[in-house]
Amino acid sequence: MTEISASFQGQTVITTFEMTPATAHDLIEALQLAYDEFIQHQPGFIGAGLHMNDAMTRVCNYSKWHRREDYQAMLRSPEMRERNRVIHTFCKGFEPVMYEVLASF
Repeated sequence: MTEISASFQGQTVITTFEMTPATAHDLIEALQLAYDEFIQHQPGFIGAGLHMNDAMTRVCNYSKWHRREDYQAMLRSPEMRERNRVIHTFCKGFEPVMYEVLASF
């Protein structure tokens, strides 16, 4: 389980996806496959969680990495670039944003 803590010294990435209910489960399946087959095996990966809203129009992916460069290397790899092309077919768009945890409660 991924723990949220202000003492975390690594890189937190929150990616939001916008889609329709018709493609929501396809998107989740593609993301789960990406984690199972590729992402979780990349250097620096710590953990992640997938969240979907009740209307099935938004997915949020919370992931933790040891270093910013680890995440960037995974994202720029040929395999992930190809996976992202497929993932993009299931959603209107997605945006990964890097964050620093300032507080946890």
